[in-house]
Amino acid sequence: MVSHLKLSKVERRRLTIFLVCLIMATIAWSFFALSGYYVCRIRVPIRYVHTPQKKALRPLQVDTVDLQVEDTGWQIMLLKMRANLPSIVIDTKDLDEKNYIVLNNQLKHIGSQLKDHQKVVHVFPDTLFFGFYQCASKRVPVQLVHHLSMSRPYGIAGKIRINPNYVTLTGPLEELNSIQVCQTETLKMGSVNHSIAAKLPLRFASKVHFGVRPDGVEVQIPVDEFTEKVVEVPLKILNNSNYNEVNLFPQKVKITFLTALSSYAQLNSEFFEAGVDLNKWRQHGYKQLPVVLSRFPDYCKLVRVEPEHVDFIVNK
Repeated sequence: MVSHLKLSKVERRRLTIFLVCLIMATIAWSFFALSGYYVCRIRVPIRYVHTPQKKALRPLQVDTVDLQVEDTGWQIMLLKMRANLPSIVIDTKDLDEKNYIVLNNQLKHIGSQLKDHQKVVHVFPDTLFFGFYQCASKRVPVQLVHHLSMSRPYGIAGKIRINPNYVTLTGPLEELNSIQVCQTETLKMGSVNHSIAAKLPLRFASKVHFGVRPDGVEVQIPVDEFTEKVVEVPLKILNNSNYNEVNLFPQKVKITFLTALSSYAQLNSEFFEAGVDLNKWRQHGYKQLPVVLSRFPDYCKLVRVEPEHVDFIVNK
């Protein structure tokens, strides 16, 4: 048989006061505890700058290091809550004379790269070792990697500009032969409703570290509001070498597309070309010919073509 504890009104008041005091004491203790300084250990990715121009680096360890960081409990807690920590840049200019870098000589520089400029007291490992390859050079185009989510009705409204659009790689010849482009780090943005200007570092999926000149690029992406427009385009007849006359019904098609507001006025039927291919009839016996767009402006988005198929009469 379960017995229920019955408290008087005075006892319930005392219990409430006790619980409130306990909660306030806990909050106060947590505040003072988190205001103190602590040391924690975090793992971060690394990348290299100022690499030797006449040698290609081959790191002899993994591409991450552990930082021993000192800061208040509040900052440590925020640091631990971050899902992705930024890469730490390691200066490799001393590798012109030796094959190792002592990271504890760069503690202030490393700490300045953390978002809240925490004090770094030690790095594990404290020394990075490298092997070297005799290297060659190669000039390759830069490829932008992006994941952009546009707000409606916005879209990319013109050519994406990358400056510079070519970079020079320095590394082992056999590795360079397999590289055709140099990709940027991924540009991620959501709810985009304006043009974008950004500076992006370059990346490689290789165990060999390449020298890159320059090691980053500037990217400009024009963004504008899009709206719908309709133009009528006359149909052209392709592969009509054996027939005197071919009649199409209809002779024009309506092309509905989305275009940036800045380009709306200048776009007309002259920017488009549509046609039908008689080989589709000769080779496959089509009773209607599909409409094919052979010219369509860049950075416009096709909505529909009306009609998609047309009737025809061939007179020999």
